Amino acid sequence: MKIKRALISVSDKTGLEEFARGLHAAGVELVSTGGTATAIAQAGIPVTKVSDVTGFPEILGGRVKTLHPRIHGGILAMRTDEHLAQLDEHGIVPIDMVVVNLYPFKATITKEGVCQSDAIENIDIGGPAMIRAAAKNFKYVVVVTNPISYLEILEALTQDEITDELRMSLAREAFAHTAHYDSVIAGYLGHCDDSGKMFPAEISLPFELVQSLRYGENPHQQAAFYRDPRRFGASVANAHQLHGKELSYNNILDLNSALELVREFEEPTVAIIKHNNPSGVASRDALVEAYRLAYEADPVSAFGGIVAVNRVVDGPTAEEMSKLFLEAVIAPGFSEEALPILTKKVGIRLLETGPFHLMSPDWYDMRKVNGGLLVQQGDRQVFNREDLRVATKKQPTAEQLAELEFAFKIVKNVKSNAIVVTADRRLLGVGAGQMNRVGSARIALEQAGEAAKGAVLASDAFFPFNDTVLQAAEAGIAAIIQPGGSVRDQDSIDTADEKGIAMVFTGMRHFKH
Repeated sequence: MKIKRALISVSDKTGLEEFARGLHAAGVELVSTGGTATAIAQAGIPVTKVSDVTGFPEILGGRVKTLHPRIHGGILAMRTDEHLAQLDEHGIVPIDMVVVNLYPFKATITKEGVCQSDAIENIDIGGPAMIRAAAKNFKYVVVVTNPISYLEILEALTQDEITDELRMSLAREAFAHTAHYDSVIAGYLGHCDDSGKMFPAEISLPFELVQSLRYGENPHQQAAFYRDPRRFGASVANAHQLHGKELSYNNILDLNSALELVREFEEPTVAIIKHNNPSGVASRDALVEAYRLAYEADPVSAFGGIVAVNRVVDGPTAEEMSKLFLEAVIAPGFSEEALPILTKKVGIRLLETGPFHLMSPDWYDMRKVNGGLLVQQGDRQVFNREDLRVATKKQPTAEQLAELEFAFKIVKNVKSNAIVVTADRRLLGVGAGQMNRVGSARIALEQAGEAAKGAVLASDAFFPFNDTVLQAAEAGIAAIIQPGGSVRDQDSIDTADEKGIAMVFTGMRHFKH
């Protein structure tokens, strides 16, 4: 079917002039609205205004332009004798192509300080209606929503090969485009809701493709990475890759875990992640010293690890990093001295997030299960000092309380069952993902070795028995922090009292499966 008439109405005018000129050269009549019509006319290309087609001016400040039978009748008419006769009866000319992209709602809501009224004014009504109408009638109408498709469309027009397959492909893309657009709006308005309803009856996920990945967790799995356009600020999805190979699926998982861990700390902190768990964490006034201590916690696991820091990477820290094979480093930034040092290593991936104070954490954590989706609030809290309860006769010192808080921030980011041992604001041992807490404690304490004497131990969940306290006492642990809440808490308290260990309850569990 020959394309005789196209309606063009675009907010993103990328490639518009070239596309409109190509359509005109192919003998296509152009109909357009507002700023799009002006841009086409200024390029010297003949164009008919929508108001001349409808016989009705744009009204309500442009809110109503294309919502008219002479537009939607022309788009939705099947090319059957019955429909064409009705078009003739009402003086409606068929529209064979609809070229529309939508008001920039997504760009509007990500502007700092945007007000709700501005956001709502950027909700497109006529655009989605035209796109959906054209996509529904794809057998007779070509729908174009992405400037990337312009060249392909012009080539197909030149060769008279706008196939059924191409029409169907463009229709699929169009429905995905409007669904994504609506889900961004629904998500934004849902979080402007003052009703207190956290989990709506229906949710839509407005993710957009960042990149296709070589493979997933394993080479036989295909994979891709998507971004939530409603989230801005410091994150893996929004980070700028300054150097290195393409990110892998596992890189992205580990980078996210590393970033989530270091964002817990105000002081300069370094975390080294391997297989989604920290192998080393340390805080120091000097970033280079924090990195050295994080590395020394487990030099074997640090090889090929992912590093996150919560400060701009400086020259001395970059020098230390360059001595080891690292998969990736993610940081708020890299100094002019650091970048040349690290970029000498061809394979290392360097990601810059920008300042952490701009970080916009997700409201929800989501996990796919077969046939469904688990949704929960993000775990963004550790505890307030006022909420702590010292359960034992022995009171922790001020220094021990600070160390216990440091340890608890780390254990929150370790896979359950989780135990960590720390001293002097550095990780000494970590036990992750074991089927019982005793196993995790044994691993963490063995890794800490002699350094466990006088150190502190943190657990992500309560102790069901006193066996972990016994292990800690044997290793020389001085203080323990755990949520508490077991029906057998008193057994652990009594054992801690017997062994002279201070034990603090947070009242807050941090399972991370």
